Amino acid sequence: MRDAAELSRRLARDAEAVCRHYLPNGRRQGQYWTVGDARNTPGRSMFVRLKGPEAGPGAAGHWTDAATAEHGDLLDVIRESCGLTSFGDVVEEARRFLSLPLVELARPDTPMPARATMVSPDAAQRLIAMAQPIRGTPVETYLAGRGIAPVEDAGALRYHPRCYYRPDTGAPAQPRPAMIASVTDLQGRITGAHRTWLAPDGSGKAAVTTPRRAMGNLLGNAVRFGVADEVLAVGEGIETMLSLRAALPGMPMAAALSAGHLGALEIPRNLRRLYIARDADAAGDRAVATLTARALAAGIDVQVLSPRGGDFNDDLQATGLNQLRAALHPQLTPEDANKFGEG
Repeated sequence: MRDAAELSRRLARDAEAVCRHYLPNGRRQGQYWTVGDARNTPGRSMFVRLKGPEAGPGAAGHWTDAATAEHGDLLDVIRESCGLTSFGDVVEEARRFLSLPLVELARPDTPMPARATMVSPDAAQRLIAMAQPIRGTPVETYLAGRGIAPVEDAGALRYHPRCYYRPDTGAPAQPRPAMIASVTDLQGRITGAHRTWLAPDGSGKAAVTTPRRAMGNLLGNAVRFGVADEVLAVGEGIETMLSLRAALPGMPMAAALSAGHLGALEIPRNLRRLYIARDADAAGDRAVATLTARALAAGIDVQVLSPRGGDFNDDLQATGLNQLRAALHPQLTPEDANKFGEG
């Protein structure tokens, strides 16, 4: 299928990040990732090529298991490491890792939807430049409805009153209000943008099939709130991290936008301690395990923050800010609890 071939190529462009996420028991050796097998067994008999052409002999992402003569690509790695049996589940997991929109599997003679193509950082930068500050806009109303008010250090968020949304049906694009989030690298350069289309009055997300979509170069990058010094909290969703920011004012935060991208997030070299906000699902647990291993290998102290519900925005809406802060306090080191936990 063209869908599978395109996903395989996109995964191969960041083969090392895929291996670090799905094969964390392995390690990089030169131009290869070595591990026991595609099911993430410790060992060194399987070799994944990290660099090479997009297709053909020596292509990046291709692997061989010297012990069994098995071979394949990175979609096979996702299938085996996650224990998936349905091709549709493999595609969904790959799209989640890449932050691509989830679409129905294309027939062999059907081209990929136009909205699933890669978009350059330049297009994201232009979109952000056309947007406006969120003060007094439906973005503030939307976040307040999620229990996040007021929004502090919201420079990464913008409002666009007429951001075009392309329906899944192939109908003409529609101008809709949207919350725009800047995705940046560790140097503060804009590499992408995340769009959340909203109801006209900001009472919730727009009534469309996929109200959230990202564009640009996301891998390793994040939506950032505050500047990381020695302590940083990271997690998946924008609303999740804004909820933590409300409870722990002053602590720098970063939203990676998906579980797959959280596992591959670039970590500042000067960090002493990394807090990882866990989403309570299997993908969230895998992301936490992957990022924890990478941070510990870099000599960074890791603390995992666990919500009572599905994520910390669920907790904020269910119990309120004071209860969220009280639940977070014992999960912090005493030093950080004193510095950030008072509100």
